[in-house]
Amino acid sequence: MQQHDTGHHATSDQTAEIRGGAKGAPGAQQGGRNAAGGPLAGVRVLDLTRVLAGPTCTQMLGDLGAEVIKIEKPGAGDDTRGFAPPTLGDTGLSAYFAGTNRNKLSVTVDIASAAGQRLIHDLLSQCDILVENFKVGALARYGLGYEQLRVAHPGLIYASITGFGQTGPYAERPGYDSLVQGMGGIMSLTGVPEGEPMKVGVPIADLFAGLYGAIGVLAALRHRDATNEGQHIDIGMLDANLAWLANQAMNFLATGKNPQRLGNQHPNIVPYQVFATADGHIVLSIGNDPTFARFCRAFGLAALLDDDRFATNAARVAHRELVTETLAPVLAAHTSAWWLAELEMQKIGCGPINTLSEVFADPHVAARGGVIRMESGGESMPLIANPVRLSASPVSYRRPPPRLGADTDEVLTRLLHLDAGQRAGLRDQGVI
Repeated sequence: MQQHDTGHHATSDQTAEIRGGAKGAPGAQQGGRNAAGGPLAGVRVLDLTRVLAGPTCTQMLGDLGAEVIKIEKPGAGDDTRGFAPPTLGDTGLSAYFAGTNRNKLSVTVDIASAAGQRLIHDLLSQCDILVENFKVGALARYGLGYEQLRVAHPGLIYASITGFGQTGPYAERPGYDSLVQGMGGIMSLTGVPEGEPMKVGVPIADLFAGLYGAIGVLAALRHRDATNEGQHIDIGMLDANLAWLANQAMNFLATGKNPQRLGNQHPNIVPYQVFATADGHIVLSIGNDPTFARFCRAFGLAALLDDDRFATNAARVAHRELVTETLAPVLAAHTSAWWLAELEMQKIGCGPINTLSEVFADPHVAARGGVIRMESGGESMPLIANPVRLSASPVSYRRPPPRLGADTDEVLTRLLHLDAGQRAGLRDQGVI
């Protein structure tokens, strides 16, 4: 592991949150020898990723304390720098880019040039991990494939995140979130029965691939600690998609029958769905028979408990339409606020269907520190907090999402000891 210095660019309010917990936010307490830098303090990552899956992985590593050096193409950078509007205030950074690129240094290198490839090799001698999401074989053309690097860097952990993995008939295809959602089956499960297949409202295939990539890196670090041996981590978005099909995939494997779209209903539990109220909608989540009995007795429906079609969850699943038709007018008789208050008093699972403005105004979200603020060029930037709460070595927010190439000189000077003349020569050649 390489020890390194990191800059602290969080605002004073955010520094208070990191060190002591903002407004009592749990999981941000000081403690443990790595508390100031996080559990990955001393680990250095060379980040050759862009767009979403790869940057999600490397931001997680950065939040956990690793120094992440993001390599970007001179003059262009990560594609998502151009995914705007919207931008974050006067920073000029696209909101999309900012969402997955904090705790990173931006270094511009043209890896298509021989001099650029030499720089990458030199930087790798100072790094523990390389994460990339190029098409299969693309980096090998530049001498930067895993098999080409492992001899000179036997301890290197090399993570590749692609659409379909490094092997198989689809390996060379490009991977896009909506494409993988379609191929991976989730679109066949999402949406109302009579409607068209529907993708999830956020790029979940990208996000899960990035998170599985981070899990793989952490496991590989543990392995290297024990053996001094690096390895190649192969993450395919389609593989990850299969893994999070969860109970629906298991339902298919158990029966051989394709699950049907159920809209907002649950395939294995009834009632566990959205119901219309007098002034909107709520989610009603009744997870077991005792809770259903409590619901019926509390709201004048005790007679249903004597009906075999309602008595057990298995019976309610078999008579899904009848249960829904029976409960719908009951829920529609009162407002959402009335139902939420009454159901919570009975300790029955329920919740509102919030817009994002309501989500971020929620007192629980605020108490948990769901939004952080970091300063960039004098501008306060809102970002989504990392949800991993570690009591002894918490995540840290050290660097705001970087401007393109902002850290090129600092990194090349600190790690490779290149002087001003050498850096100027590389700039003249278009290498950096």
